Amino acid sequence: MRDPSSIQAPEAAEEKTLNQEAPIAQVDDAAATIPSSPANVDEEPATAPAAAEENNPLAEAEQEMTQGQEEAQAEEEMAMQPATKAALLQQARELLDKDGADIQRDQITRLRQHFINLRKIEIDDQRTAWAEAGNPPEDFKETEDPEETEFNEVINQVRDKKNSWAAEQEQQRQDNLKAKNDIIDQINALAVDTDNVNRTFPVYRELQDKFNAIGEVPPTEETNVWKRFQEAREHYSDNLKINKELRDYDFKKNLESKELLIEEAISLDQESDVIMAFRRLQDLHEKWRQIGPVAKELRDDIWQKFKDASAAINKKYQAFFEERKAAEAQNEAAKTVLCERIEDLDFSALKTFNAWDEMTKQIIELQSEWKSLGFASRKANNALFARFRQRCDEFFLAKAAYFKAVKEEYAANLAKKTALAERAEALKDSTDWRKATDEFVAMQKEWKTIGAVPKKHSDAVWKRFLAACDHFFEQKKAANSGQRSAEQANLKVKREIIDDLIKLAKQEGADDMADRLHELQDKWQQTGHVPFRDKDKINDAYRSAVNALRRMLNLNDNRMRSERFEQNLSAIEGDQGKLLRERDRLARALESRRNEIRTYENNLGFLTSKSKSGLSMVNDFKLKIEKLKEDIVSIEEKIKLIDSKLG
Repeated sequence: MRDPSSIQAPEAAEEKTLNQEAPIAQVDDAAATIPSSPANVDEEPATAPAAAEENNPLAEAEQEMTQGQEEAQAEEEMAMQPATKAALLQQARELLDKDGADIQRDQITRLRQHFINLRKIEIDDQRTAWAEAGNPPEDFKETEDPEETEFNEVINQVRDKKNSWAAEQEQQRQDNLKAKNDIIDQINALAVDTDNVNRTFPVYRELQDKFNAIGEVPPTEETNVWKRFQEAREHYSDNLKINKELRDYDFKKNLESKELLIEEAISLDQESDVIMAFRRLQDLHEKWRQIGPVAKELRDDIWQKFKDASAAINKKYQAFFEERKAAEAQNEAAKTVLCERIEDLDFSALKTFNAWDEMTKQIIELQSEWKSLGFASRKANNALFARFRQRCDEFFLAKAAYFKAVKEEYAANLAKKTALAERAEALKDSTDWRKATDEFVAMQKEWKTIGAVPKKHSDAVWKRFLAACDHFFEQKKAANSGQRSAEQANLKVKREIIDDLIKLAKQEGADDMADRLHELQDKWQQTGHVPFRDKDKINDAYRSAVNALRRMLNLNDNRMRSERFEQNLSAIEGDQGKLLRERDRLARALESRRNEIRTYENNLGFLTSKSKSGLSMVNDFKLKIEKLKEDIVSIEEKIKLIDSKLG
């Protein structure tokens, strides 16, 4: 990128005048080329067009903003799972389908670098596996990757397409240069024919319009071709003095047009969007160059007005990009810190689902922080983004590998549990009670040592194993009929306990109600089995009686807690801050209770009531759910009470 001082105006003397009176704005190592003031000529000076794209601050600004938009899109596409080689290959194919004008070279570079990073991680994993298998590290050879071959072919086609488009554009600029030079030669030829200069004036106007309608020329020729065009117009205009009336009319029209441009340039100072103001200023300079000369005595004054209005916009534009550079430096520092933080995370120590989930939350938080930051300079931003994204990919690839290994482990566990279920089913009708019991106990212990299985199979294989176990032990229990008399006695005791519970419930407000409840519960637990046919009925009656007492006790407790809460609330009434903090605490407690209910309800789906232990756990969960629901009602009432105080 050239230094601003190297961008030459058409006339050295004119450039010196402009630099002394209104410095050229320097933005991002480029300069806003402002037409220089007129020298001692009959026409306005041969004003230089906007600088070539690589030297035009507006073009550079828009290019950087386009780059920023592309990065923003890339960051938004940075999902919680890593990009894959297949996904990058698809993106390359989509890029190939675009027109050459819509392909950005940064896109090609980013895709290629991202694919290289993924491929490097893959090769490193292969090298590690090779060494862990006991092979000599120096003998490792990476396997050929068909995706890599195809990706390189596609991305090379994308690059060639972009280069071909660029070559076509360059050829078009060369053709435009030739066409503009031809028009300049024609205008010079008209100027030489002094005898017919008045009759050729319409042709002269038509040639000017054609010149202005032709597109861009090579950047290195743009200033020179505009200068030659202006000199040709000045030459023709000088000869046009023969017809003063026609010349004065042309001067008047040009003056009116330029005064309108000056008014519009002055109004741009009120534009809040600095970039938009600068862009419109460039359009005004383009129009200024296309308008012909004005009367000689007005040229200096009208040019100075236009130049002053332009200088005001350029100063704002300069200040805008200086602030932007400072912000980019801050963003670069912040993004560097994020890269260091994510690189400090140790993925190798993660051995459980919870650990991976917690680390995933950290990664997502860092990604959110990254997205909240603005852009650094283009070069630094691309490098930092590639660095940050590579570490994200490393994490998610490692996570995918872990889950793959766990999936394989689950499959092995399922095979083991299925084998145990088959053994239990084969043994469930055995009448060798002692030996079969030992085997069933051993199988149950072995079952507990086997890890988890896929969720979609866990219920089925568990129910299958449990059904075989329950069948055997129920058959064994039925065979032991000698226990019936003891079971009948236990049944009588348990019925008496239920009667005592019912009587206790009628003694509302008794001080020792909780103690008596615990005593009766202990007695129930110490009482042995009852006949199998009465088990469910007696247990249901017991649970109903206990639940009634518990509800009564809970109501008393809730009433007391509610009274204490109202007293405490009265003490802080009027303190909005304390009321809001208390409400937030209750809201969190409410959400916690709801989460606990969802957990218990989910666990109930995995339990069975066919076994004694299973039934006990099911009942326990139901009691806890009921208690949580009562808590929710109480908390909601407290929140309503606080809301009434806040209102």
